[in-house]
Amino acid sequence: MDWTSLFQTILPYLPARYAGDIISIITFLIAAAALALRFWKPPSSNSKFLPLFRIVSTIAQAKGWNTSAYQPDAKAIMVPIGSSRADEAAKLGLDKVSTHPKANEAPRRAE
Repeated sequence: MDWTSLFQTILPYLPARYAGDIISIITFLIAAAALALRFWKPPSSNSKFLPLFRIVSTIAQAKGWNTSAYQPDAKAIMVPIGSSRADEAAKLGLDKVSTHPKANEAPRRAE
């Protein structure tokens, strides 16, 4: 069930004055979580803050194109705009695919 159908199901049963307040609070929570993610460096995979980071990321609806480039326990190489990721990875002896920020794995050596 998505949020839209959930709201359409629940909101008719709430008094109008409460419905507006609930929508405002939910909107504020999503915006605050997105702002927190903007400045929060992702923790390592063994950090005690990792569950909190995942919750805030979920509230901020950070998925797909909206996810942080750097995720817990994943590294990527920074490539200048005019350079090719494949060329930079080859210079470092790394696999090109694993150096992408959203590869969900640490960069590995090229075989």
